[in-house]
Amino acid sequence: MSKTPGSHPTHIEGMPPVERQVALTIAGFDPGSGAGITADLKVFAANNMYGMAAITSLTVQSTQGVRRSEPVGAGLLRETLDCLADDVHFAGIKVGMLGSAENVEAVSSFLEAGGPSLPGRSRVVLDPVLRSSSGRELLEKAGIIFLQNRLISQVGWVTPNWEELSALIGRRIDSREAVLAGARELQAMAAAAGNPELNVVVTGGQLVPPDDYLLTANGAEYWLPGEHVATSATHGTGCAFSTALLCGLMEGFPAYDAAADAKAYVAMALKTAYPIGRGKGPMHHLFRFTKGI
Repeated sequence: MSKTPGSHPTHIEGMPPVERQVALTIAGFDPGSGAGITADLKVFAANNMYGMAAITSLTVQSTQGVRRSEPVGAGLLRETLDCLADDVHFAGIKVGMLGSAENVEAVSSFLEAGGPSLPGRSRVVLDPVLRSSSGRELLEKAGIIFLQNRLISQVGWVTPNWEELSALIGRRIDSREAVLAGARELQAMAAAAGNPELNVVVTGGQLVPPDDYLLTANGAEYWLPGEHVATSATHGTGCAFSTALLCGLMEGFPAYDAAADAKAYVAMALKTAYPIGRGKGPMHHLFRFTKGI
């Protein structure tokens, strides 16, 4: 049996071996599992991928907001990444909350080291988590600078919302026209760092309708139409989108199709969500396993 890079066969007696592509999430831990690594692992499972995880930060949070976060030591994070890379080949990598400048540097150096276990940067997706939806800062200014000058050179995709794009380019994004200019500026920033192949998706969850903007590495531009879903289960939408996008890229989808498929996945996860907690609850990441959906 031929083996797809990044896939690993499993075998049940009497059945043919089954291959699963392996994806890695590098992100924070949300004990409510609405966002962060546990949510990413659910998205991987929903898309028939095997997920592994490296924790960057522990958080004290619930559906009612983030109370505290504690970054994992950069040395421990890098050791975890190297340990996993010594064992398996990753078909894709999602980078989410990093929690400290030291962790941004650790992930950057890990990706820069490359090697046969890592995918090309076209299958590395960065979701620049800078602040929680409840308003708590999750990455200090020094970390943002490392991200702008170094980490952005190692990824093929970045998926900021309007607020995150504002922080990355240093000026306010307050209109659709500003989104277009900001996405181009982010691409120029990546090119200056040595990466002329950055794809940008600016998510527009605060818009009605919630349209997203895609600027591909070759300059093609699209607005991805969205539909408003009346629900309070909106925690972790950005995490889910970026991870679902990575899954589409791992499947070999072209840029527009991968982004559109990820957006459709998030919309259905919102529509099928069930009540959890007293605040902004999680989506139903595993709706594909629910009968009748």
